[in-house]
Amino acid sequence: MKRMGFNCPNENCTSELGRRIGERLLAGDVLALWGELGAGKTFLARSIARGLGIPPATPITSPTFTFINEYDGRLHLYHLDLYRLADPDELETLPWREVLYGTGVAVIEWPERFGSFLPEERFDLRLKITGEVSREIVIVARGEALCDRLDEWFRELSATPGSIACL
Repeated sequence: MKRMGFNCPNENCTSELGRRIGERLLAGDVLALWGELGAGKTFLARSIARGLGIPPATPITSPTFTFINEYDGRLHLYHLDLYRLADPDELETLPWREVLYGTGVAVIEWPERFGSFLPEERFDLRLKITGEVSREIVIVARGEALCDRLDEWFRELSATPGSIACL
């Protein structure tokens, strides 16, 4: 397990970080977005979608009632919101295996509701509210190959000028 953190003082910074993450994603990546209600999980998912090449004209909304929204970009994006999932057994009515183990990218809000179905190899993005619009975002790579990629991300993201400040 490896981690890196960012201090995002405003929404522009959070959006830019999400976009840059989206640009670096590969087929099969799973991103679990952790954070309290209002932490900005859907906002970050939207920014990741932009980095995947999903056009700004395409609305990226939280699939709170449908559980999964799909979008076409450089890679197919599966955006899951499990806030209303009462029991992981309810997943059996959804194509969750295709989502998590397919050739697209899965971004999951409220991943703790997945229970034991949450893949061990994944990126955890932990969002913490630090002010009205500021956030601390910590990325944790789980799995050896993902740890290597996170090292590469750190070099690329920290070397890029802008408002993204590493913790």
